[in-house]
Amino acid sequence: MTTDDNQSPEAEVKERCWDQREALAGEPVCVVCGRYGEYICDETDDDICSLECKQSLLSQSAKSKASRAQPASTKLPATDECFYVRDGIHLSNSQTELLRRKLEISVQGDNTPDLVLSFASCNLPQKLLRNLETAGYEMLTPVQMQAIPSALLGQSLLVSAETGSGKTCSFLVPVISYCAKVNNNPQIPLAMVLTPTRELCIQVEEQAKLLGQGLPFKTALVVGGDTMAGQVHRIKQGVSMIVGTPGRLIDLLTKHNFELDSVSILVIDEVDCMIERGFREQVMQIFLALSRPQVLMYSATISKEVEKEAGSMVKDLTVISVGKPSKPSKAIKQLAIWVESNKKKQKLFDILTSKQHFKPPVIVFVGSRLGADLLSEAITIKTGVKAVSIHGEKSMKERRDVLRSFLVGELSVIVATGVLGRGIDLLSVRQVIVFDMPNSMKEYVHQIGRASRMGEDGAAIVFVNEEDKKLFPELVELLKSNGASIPRELAIANSRCSFSASKPQKKRKHANSR
Repeated sequence: MTTDDNQSPEAEVKERCWDQREALAGEPVCVVCGRYGEYICDETDDDICSLECKQSLLSQSAKSKASRAQPASTKLPATDECFYVRDGIHLSNSQTELLRRKLEISVQGDNTPDLVLSFASCNLPQKLLRNLETAGYEMLTPVQMQAIPSALLGQSLLVSAETGSGKTCSFLVPVISYCAKVNNNPQIPLAMVLTPTRELCIQVEEQAKLLGQGLPFKTALVVGGDTMAGQVHRIKQGVSMIVGTPGRLIDLLTKHNFELDSVSILVIDEVDCMIERGFREQVMQIFLALSRPQVLMYSATISKEVEKEAGSMVKDLTVISVGKPSKPSKAIKQLAIWVESNKKKQKLFDILTSKQHFKPPVIVFVGSRLGADLLSEAITIKTGVKAVSIHGEKSMKERRDVLRSFLVGELSVIVATGVLGRGIDLLSVRQVIVFDMPNSMKEYVHQIGRASRMGEDGAAIVFVNEEDKKLFPELVELLKSNGASIPRELAIANSRCSFSASKPQKKRKHANSR
């Protein structure tokens, strides 16, 4: 192996590809894994990043020569032109375990496959690989490294990974690959995705359309706010995947006779929300209507109760956890501010008019629909910053228009209820302000997670006061783990609550005791 001109010959050659950095614009790229092609392979003159990729390259080259040397009668059969098979980099068991520890990937289950380091190692449709590249998916994220090969093997999964870590792609890739391979004609539903909100359904379907473009793969969106007649017509025209909210799906299925025996994959996104809340009965009704599908369940916050419930639904469940469970991304800088309720509006106005602290576009989370409407109007009037509310009572068209305006930069501030707290991929958002603390720390983790997508830096400001005292212990612990400062008032209030909780209670005497 020869070194690149910019690399000193005395420098130690990197052993493994994950020790190598990503390639910068204009730099040579490793022909095997796509990282910085720091070295040149003596035998082939190709750019490579490490000894590991050199070995993989030479192995591929040897196989190619052997194939060409075979007599015509014994040549391997040609693969379906729809599919592209590439050896890529195959990790040994020891390499996989080392990388799992480094990336904080925990796996529970039998026959779990090794990690993959590239989409090209997954035997995906060639068109899907091109679509992934076009969509900007250059490198696998940790959750994708483990979840994609596991799902492709047909395993049922319960996956926990922080917000913005690439979970949606990690279930869409196996779903689209399966649907494209089956290539049923006429198309009947092979997969179903359940999410708790219309916005998340829309986002998932749009991403699926993008990745499935040019393949025998069609989708149907089944949510409230759009006419059911149009949704029924779409499904009858032939689709491979249905994306919907549980309530609307059940409404559609009870009024129209659709055959679901063909559904082989059921995805439950934001599974903690879907199982722990009022969705549970609806989700179970849909699950029991299917014929023992592969079940893929995802969320950023999964409790032991949800894990137990998921295990009761599916036998031989594989549990994958990436990073610290139920913790926000370390890329989100949290700032807690102690603000009395009657002063929160003015504090918010001060932030939105400060060049130092206002980092648009911003999402402000509030606790009620009415509060969202009133606060958005107040922001616009008092600060001159255009703000619009979004919540469950707004029509589907209104909500789509608001999100579209926000994403293209026409809006600086959205004031939202928890409807935007789950899974929505608002790539441009770098600041979240939690005006009203939610009822649980899990919802808090999801809300501030909107400020960081795919590990990029973001900021979260949270207003807190005595009204939130039931969350003080968890909030303080979470802030400390993130390296955030604790307001003096919060520290004092939390100590007071902790002392009160630990103080032994006096036993009451019976009225007739002496």
